[in-house]
Amino acid sequence: MDLEDIRELLAEYEIKFIRLVFCDISGRQKNIAIMADEIEHAVRHGVSFDASAIKGFLNINESDLLLFPDLDTFSVLPWRPVERAVARFYCYITYPDRRPFEGDGRYLLKKLEKESGKRGYSFLVGPECEFYLFNTDDKGFPILSPYDDAGYFDMAPLDRGENIRREICFALESLGIKPERSHHEHGPGQNEIDFRCSSPLKAADDLMTFKTAVKAIAQQNGLFASFLPKPLEGESGSGLHINLSLYENDENLFEKNDRKAMSFMSGILRRMKEITVFSNPLVSSYERLGHFEAPSTISWSHQNRSTLVRIPYAEGHDCRMELRSPDPAVNPYFLISLLLSAGFEGIVDNLVAPEEAVCDMISTRASESLPSSLSEAVELARRSDFVAKVISEKILKEYLDDRATEVSEYEKSGKGHDYLISRYFRFI
Repeated sequence: MDLEDIRELLAEYEIKFIRLVFCDISGRQKNIAIMADEIEHAVRHGVSFDASAIKGFLNINESDLLLFPDLDTFSVLPWRPVERAVARFYCYITYPDRRPFEGDGRYLLKKLEKESGKRGYSFLVGPECEFYLFNTDDKGFPILSPYDDAGYFDMAPLDRGENIRREICFALESLGIKPERSHHEHGPGQNEIDFRCSSPLKAADDLMTFKTAVKAIAQQNGLFASFLPKPLEGESGSGLHINLSLYENDENLFEKNDRKAMSFMSGILRRMKEITVFSNPLVSSYERLGHFEAPSTISWSHQNRSTLVRIPYAEGHDCRMELRSPDPAVNPYFLISLLLSAGFEGIVDNLVAPEEAVCDMISTRASESLPSSLSEAVELARRSDFVAKVISEKILKEYLDDRATEVSEYEKSGKGHDYLISRYFRFI
């Protein structure tokens, strides 16, 4: 869309406020609101903000960055008032001289998409995101009390979340995201809503929109939605399964069982230990891995749901690989960029897939293990030449230093899971 298209939409929906959204290097969403009549200035000149106040961006001596709205991401937020409505744009981030900012994951992912297109490749990416619904106290603050005691695929009245999921699905549709399936998950109060796959950048944007919608709809119903990887000890953790389809000249290479598709998968398997700090970025992430079908080894299978990569039964455009280790706390722009880069490396190196894991015993015996802690994942990424090629030196150092600080603070607390709940529960 161009500026004139946007003006017409703002008038049609009687938009009064516009939220300009981006995320920090950890993947936490940030935004600034402008009045609707400021949109032309924002498009032509950007909206400046204090980048020194965003963790991992800039220091106080070089604090100015600009937000430029991506006009193709226009949406009206359905949970905000219909009168004097609120619109939203995702943004690119630049320096004042218009150079792209190294910490802008959207720019990184868009650039990678373009480079892939020049080589004749394209992708479909489909995130499958789990979350928990918790009750709140009389002041509206979340408490560690699940909304229900239902289990996998249960129905009402055991499943109390079906009406919440219904509202979320309607909200997603109005935001241009096509929900496909929704159901109760294994844990008490745990849910999943899957939406249609799309291009890498749109899939990452859609995931961020999904998380915002889930939290907003839950709050309107007096509940709290948590994307923490392991909110409840002894219960299923929340995963973010990433489905990837690889296309060459508009042909799905996973549908053809093409050698390049297996090399692409093998490239991701080869680099997954180095990438894990981006796919599992919290101390809490490692409470989930290795339990309740969450993988702990670097292996693949057609049917075994405990492996890192599964190639599920599918037909036509649904043929894909499914990466099962990531969790919802990720920065999806950085993670998808790393996954696609690792897959391409596998194609270039003509990698051959390792032996398929057919049961847990073989998977554990024959495969390398994923990092067992955040500290191990940090050190593997620090030593990785591959990660340093994808993520800029400055941002990589900031990200890994921040993750190392999280480890240090956790270890000093000596409080285990209780510390993780106090540290993350209200914010993830």
